[in-house]
Amino acid sequence: MDLRETVLRQLKNRREGFTLEQPFYVDQEYFQLDMENIWYRDWLFVAHDCEVPKAGNYLTVQIGDYAVVIVRGKDGAIRAFHNSCRHRGSRVCNSQKGQSARLVCPYHQWTYDLDGKLLFARHMGDDFDKANFSLKPIACESVAGYVFICLAEQPLDFAPMRAEVEAYMAPHRIWEAKVAHESTIIEKGNWKLVWENNRECYHCAANHPELCRTYPENPSVTGTDGGASDPEIGGHWARCEAAGLPSRFKIDPMGQFRVARMPLIGEAESYTMSGKRAVRRPLSDDVAIDHIGALLLFHYPTTWNHFLGDHLISFRVLPLGPQETQVTTKWLVHKDAVEGVDYNLEDLTHVWNETNDQDRRIVEENAFGIRSPAYEPGPYSMEDEGGVMQFVNWYSDFMIGRLSGDKQKLSAVA
Repeated sequence: MDLRETVLRQLKNRREGFTLEQPFYVDQEYFQLDMENIWYRDWLFVAHDCEVPKAGNYLTVQIGDYAVVIVRGKDGAIRAFHNSCRHRGSRVCNSQKGQSARLVCPYHQWTYDLDGKLLFARHMGDDFDKANFSLKPIACESVAGYVFICLAEQPLDFAPMRAEVEAYMAPHRIWEAKVAHESTIIEKGNWKLVWENNRECYHCAANHPELCRTYPENPSVTGTDGGASDPEIGGHWARCEAAGLPSRFKIDPMGQFRVARMPLIGEAESYTMSGKRAVRRPLSDDVAIDHIGALLLFHYPTTWNHFLGDHLISFRVLPLGPQETQVTTKWLVHKDAVEGVDYNLEDLTHVWNETNDQDRRIVEENAFGIRSPAYEPGPYSMEDEGGVMQFVNWYSDFMIGRLSGDKQKLSAVA
């Protein structure tokens, strides 16, 4: 039995409401299947529009084996390309971020326009046609200030995601914000463990004293029942929607993304030790009312987000290996907010810097235990871990569908 058959059998026969079997969290070959069937085929959040505000601004990101460059063109459009020179494959852009009128490969100076077209290549002969050697494009979509890419040759339709979440995100005007601070940590655990930890607050009281001053432990906040039966949440939605802020729980039929605006604890306005706003200037005039809570958005497999009245916190997940995951956090504020005047960076970032480090330790301890030969799948809490079960169900369903589809294609070819 080959690996794909083994994985299919394990997922189809897995015990509902229990964690996955050990290889899904530790094995290199299982990890490679994740990359091929999810990360190289799905839409992935990579950056914010405001990080490439002007023509020639670019940033780079590595997704598994794929080097990617995101660049703002002269026409204002944001595009993505494979960051591999069409000459001998060297990375064209080797800095994390930059600004350039053209993209020039440092190896032999092949020069590309911001739309990817090859402009100049030395000593290539009279019969060389530059038009045949543009940078290879990657599907790229921008929605309400968020840049998503898809590495697949035939990308899935992005329209359903846009249709469901754009109205929720748009009032925050993230495309006009700026990144006040960015932090990247490496968690020594599988990317699925990072997500499982994120999708519940069962662990919060014992592990996140700073966050628990403002973020509710209510399972409805992280779960998938929507919270409509909770009078506090229902009342919060009604008040926010009366102010023009879409707030009610929505989830993709396939479970890949979810959005809802949730109240914070008591009179809290922001994720600070005092509960007061971290930024005096609202993120947007469209979200200037008090006590809007946090708009919680996740999109598997790359991002979860907290949209507040005064700032935004975005999280990007990228797998580095079967037992190593990169998590990048960005704090965005109004483009005209001034550090030291409108906000103090320590106040702005303290709660989530602490929470991220606490989660890193949690994931790493989880990974240590799972590596033990004694590990076997354990049961989730039906009361507190509904969000985790939803994530594992999404992962299992997606992998079953894709592995089964690939098997059918191979059979048809044979």
